[in-house]
Amino acid sequence: MSIEKTTEPPAPVAVTKTAAPGDGGPPRPRKEGQVLNAFSHGILVLWAVMVVLPLLWAVMTSFKDDGAIFGSPWSLPDKLHFDNWSRAWTEANMSDYFLNTVLVVGGSLIGTLALGSMAAYVLARFDFPGNRFIYYLFVGGMSFPIMLALVPLFYVVNNMGLLNTIHGLILVYIAYSLPFTVFFLTAFFRTLPSSVAEAAFVDGASHSRTFFQVMLPMARPGLISVGIFNFLGQWNQYMLPTVLNTDPDKRVLTQGLVQLAVSQGYKGDWSGLFAGLVMAMLPVLAAYIVFQRQVVQGLTAGALK
Repeated sequence: MSIEKTTEPPAPVAVTKTAAPGDGGPPRPRKEGQVLNAFSHGILVLWAVMVVLPLLWAVMTSFKDDGAIFGSPWSLPDKLHFDNWSRAWTEANMSDYFLNTVLVVGGSLIGTLALGSMAAYVLARFDFPGNRFIYYLFVGGMSFPIMLALVPLFYVVNNMGLLNTIHGLILVYIAYSLPFTVFFLTAFFRTLPSSVAEAAFVDGASHSRTFFQVMLPMARPGLISVGIFNFLGQWNQYMLPTVLNTDPDKRVLTQGLVQLAVSQGYKGDWSGLFAGLVMAMLPVLAAYIVFQRQVVQGLTAGALK
């Protein structure tokens, strides 16, 4: 008896054809990504031009005389008129306004970072009754319009004997900046590793020593970031000092610039006005240029954790 063995042909293997670059298949997302990338870069370049050109024009105008400002506003100065800067610094009392601003912003910045970091550390690392309630109070403080608090704030500061004083303005600036500082640093402290603090406790460190010697140095990027934001807001603050600081000898830089604009406008000394404007602008630019790397690290630390 013969047994016939039938062999079936092998199944055909499906061959996938790789799409050529001109077929319009896979390369399409790459092409769309390139178009989107070019569009985003174009928007960034346009935004940079819109921001940088007015700054450069103000700096250039501060070295011109009044005739050149109105005669050829877009041309380079024929020579550098440094007397505009000296006239604004001495005759317009910009030196006094600058010193008062440094005292107020420096004191309020130190107080804001010290109090805000301690409050944020407690809210981020310790669980206790009312933790969430206190945290949301700080969050709610960011949404409270400062316009609604000007009149009662004036009477409170006046009754405390702090009206028209440098230290009174410092305390108001600290209270104004604390909600955002606590909100920002609370989220940052939560990203720090708990094992480091636990190791410090095992070694016998107290809570205060752990905070100041271990956790606070680790939070340096966040402190620098929130410090820059507070510095910008406090340096450019105008409404609070206008209401709480009416003494001409204790005016800050924003009040001085408004007074300079009014007085120089009547005198026609526009070159001195632009020189004073650049004086007020340079510290802010210098602070951001020096700490821009730390600002980016502080903003992205929580995302990269």
